[in-house]
Amino acid sequence: MYLLPAIDILGGKAVRLAKGDYDRVTVYHDDPAAQAQLFEEQGATWLHVVDLDGARSGIPENIAIVERIMRKTLLKVEVGGGVRSLDTIARLADAGVSRVVLGTSLVADPDFAEAAIAQYGKLLCAGIDAKGGEVAVAGWREGAGVAAEELARDMSALGFRHLVYTDIARDGMQTGIEAAAYVRMAEAFGHPVIASGGVAGVDDIVRLGEVAGSIEGVIAGRAVYEGALSVQEGVRACDEATRRAEAAAVQANPCGM
Repeated sequence: MYLLPAIDILGGKAVRLAKGDYDRVTVYHDDPAAQAQLFEEQGATWLHVVDLDGARSGIPENIAIVERIMRKTLLKVEVGGGVRSLDTIARLADAGVSRVVLGTSLVADPDFAEAAIAQYGKLLCAGIDAKGGEVAVAGWREGAGVAAEELARDMSALGFRHLVYTDIARDGMQTGIEAAAYVRMAEAFGHPVIASGGVAGVDDIVRLGEVAGSIEGVIAGRAVYEGALSVQEGVRACDEATRRAEAAAVQANPCGM
């Protein structure tokens, strides 16, 4: 498990939305690249970036900011929001990002998703955002009429090996996480998932650590910005969960067979 502090970019600034509502915006930093540097100084090794303008318009609008983050930090960065063309993926890959998240296109343009995974493979990550178990698209403004677990199974079959799952009802609300929801998604996907939405503090990361076999990483946004969770304690909690999971695996199979 690893921690991914989140930077959502809207109008060139680092913000958070409440439940994905573009009318409920809190600005946390005028310079997303400077915010990324702060996260790195605090011990983060990964960063989760969402181009909210691109997610809403379908056209990436903040790639230049992502490129600046890459120049100013050594962070591993995953980026999503408005990624709906191979050219966009190519530009992000050229910028040096570690992972590109496809969201709306998984449902709206499955031919593109198939072509993208064939060309870029491990660089790609499926982004599934859901409310009440139904996938939401177009910056969370529209229901797709597809069950989240069904889409996870389809994406696994297509070749995706990374998946960010966001519980929209909890995102940006610091209401705590439902660990069982991520376990169900991991079972459907067939691989550990990155948990997003509702992390209120270190206790949530500890709870996810109890099911670490289902969790690849944990995204934290508002809790970090508002001081309920420090990057340092989030990183420590993820590292400790990883150590416990590895120790349990050795104990269960001491001969390595």
